[in-house]
Amino acid sequence: MFSSLFLSKNQKLVRKWKKEHEKIVLLTHKVIAEYSKNNHKKAKTTLISLNNLVIDHITDENIEFYKLLNDKDRLTSKNKKHTEEFIDTFKNIKMTLMQFLTKYTRKETPLDDEFFTTLNELAEVLIERIKFEETNLYSILDISKEEEKWAKIKKGL
Repeated sequence: MFSSLFLSKNQKLVRKWKKEHEKIVLLTHKVIAEYSKNNHKKAKTTLISLNNLVIDHITDENIEFYKLLNDKDRLTSKNKKHTEEFIDTFKNIKMTLMQFLTKYTRKETPLDDEFFTTLNELAEVLIERIKFEETNLYSILDISKEEEKWAKIKKGL
């Protein structure tokens, strides 16, 4: 209960973003399940929820990464490198995902076979991307600057 009071800003963000990743994956699977059951109305409603969450998540990440890259107290050489790499490598995936969601969340756009095929392909890419983020970037952000300093001192002994 009290452990979250002592978390750094980076650590709080990592926990928040991991929970959002879980919701993104769950909603994606729910869209696929509803479409597979031929319940296109429920699939569309869930897709809209997914879209809202993805937009909020990506916007929040973009803002926080920008702040991080300009905050000397939170920035370490290691998380700077990984944050810049993340931003650069995620551009194309983000654009593809946003175009897909924009197209298929429109009321007039039916959920068809192309939708389902593309959604499954995007789901695979997103799951891999989430694993990459959490394993590489988030694990580095989850370490506070103070912990990194002590780790360097300990390593030098």
